[in-house]
Amino acid sequence: MSKLVICDHPLIQHKLTYIRNKDTNTKDFRELVDEVATLMAYEITREIPLETIKVQTPVAETDAKVVSGRMLGLIPILRAGLGMVDGILKLIPSAKVGHIGLARDHETLQPKEYYINLPTDAPNRLLIVIDPMLATGGSAIAAINSLKQRSCDQIKLMCLIAAPEGVKAFQDAHPDIDIYIAALDERLNEKGYIVPGLGDAGDRMFGTN
Repeated sequence: MSKLVICDHPLIQHKLTYIRNKDTNTKDFRELVDEVATLMAYEITREIPLETIKVQTPVAETDAKVVSGRMLGLIPILRAGLGMVDGILKLIPSAKVGHIGLARDHETLQPKEYYINLPTDAPNRLLIVIDPMLATGGSAIAAINSLKQRSCDQIKLMCLIAAPEGVKAFQDAHPDIDIYIAALDERLNEKGYIVPGLGDAGDRMFGTN
């Protein structure tokens, strides 16, 4: 079964409180999401392998560590996932960015892909799929199905908050993909919203209804 990592650093939890607050305005909401994404990026990259190289300091030559192996790719799920990308790029500016667009099919009520654009070398990268909410799990499952169909086999999922129902559905569908979240909330309500949640992340981020 995949690993569920709750990033419980005090700064993440502090900022998440203001993200949840319905009175937080669009500007502050956007900035807080950006900041939490940067902090979460430390945790999600913790296990990236290192290698040793020689470096000449002003004093002497020494052995030093650099990131080894696969480079990173960020794959936000449109549109709310966009709000977390810049925060991660501040820490990992060399990461390439792809996009996956999903919309609910009105007949099947399942996510349907309407857009995908990936780095040409996506199968050779560690991909971080980004979506603020893991509610029912449908969008995240569909996005990773799409990546796997394109020979991408090293993937992690990053979300701000998740519902237990979404975590279970995702782990059942993709037991090989680790999930990184800032909080595991109580449940989904009858409309599929996370409780207590933070409302609609996309609307709050972009000032729409």
